[in-house]
Amino acid sequence: MSRLVVLSALALLLPAAAWAQQPLPAGDAAKGAQTFKTCGICHNIGPNAKIKIGPPLDGVVGRKVASWPGYSYSSGLQKLSKEGKVWTEPALNTWLTNPRKDVPGTKMIFAGLSNPQQRANVIAFLKQFDIKGNKK
Repeated sequence: MSRLVVLSALALLLPAAAWAQQPLPAGDAAKGAQTFKTCGICHNIGPNAKIKIGPPLDGVVGRKVASWPGYSYSSGLQKLSKEGKVWTEPALNTWLTNPRKDVPGTKMIFAGLSNPQQRANVIAFLKQFDIKGNKK
């Protein structure tokens, strides 16, 4: 019985631990802008970005998880936020690989980007924007 509890606890820790383990290749922001068009169906970015199906992604790189005002995040992302998790490049890389696997119960229906270069490109694109949606 205690072995089951320990294994269950470890399973809960694995997604968060994975955030620090995936290396990220150099990204191309221009190519990331092209890939982001798929993300743009649900997310806005840039000056005056508003909530769509998902929250705006202004300043997301380096921002605390589940922190856009007025957006109703899933319980899994709220838990990460309460733990002080931040959207670092490795965290976004893991998230963009398979959001549902990374944070079970997420509202995000996007299946993920299997190609590491595409993920790096999207992250390079996102890094350009500050919290007000202006390019840095």
